[in-house]
Amino acid sequence: MARPRLRVRDRLRTYFIAGVLITGPILLTFYLAWLFIHGVDQIVAALVPDHYNPETYLPFNIPGLGLLAAIASLTLIGALTANVLGRFFLGLGERILSRMPVIRGLYGAVKQIFETVLAKQSSTFREVVMVEYPRRDCWTLAFVTARPEGEIKDLAPADSIGLYVPTTPNPTSGFLLYVPRKDVIPLAMTVEEGIKLVISGGIVTPTDRRLNARTPRA
Repeated sequence: MARPRLRVRDRLRTYFIAGVLITGPILLTFYLAWLFIHGVDQIVAALVPDHYNPETYLPFNIPGLGLLAAIASLTLIGALTANVLGRFFLGLGERILSRMPVIRGLYGAVKQIFETVLAKQSSTFREVVMVEYPRRDCWTLAFVTARPEGEIKDLAPADSIGLYVPTTPNPTSGFLLYVPRKDVIPLAMTVEEGIKLVISGGIVTPTDRRLNARTPRA
């Protein structure tokens, strides 16, 4: 008589886990998106005077209004700096920042990171590889950044590449390695899939893209 109860309980447990797996990622995605939009709205609202804020005259809030204003402002700034006058003021501001002892180092590093990550011609984080780290016979996931330049290029082994080894579950921290190209194993997974693998601690494993490549076409 106890077996049917166990089966019903196991079935309900299975249904509950399936419901969590389906709704969990969706709800978390919307929650993180709402936090981002709400945070941008608050920042924009703090910068805009009340008499210029439409929500001051409306009886309700408009979610995402600050985000739209931020996107429009950034686009306008980009358009203004594209002409001669905009480049002049941009160069003047950079020269002023370059003379500040602490600010110039911080600004230079942040600017270089943004230019490297956002530039279309950049190959940063475009390839996922495996490398032996921190010892032999111990493999970890890494992202190819760029080939070494300057002093590192002269002193590093021939055909070396820069690797960013992220930490789990926070991929924004990690280690920078320079190793010969022959010492890494390239992977077929995308950078997004590699980041998901790192964040999940190896739980979310991407599908093997090599299987699709080997499947003969009909």
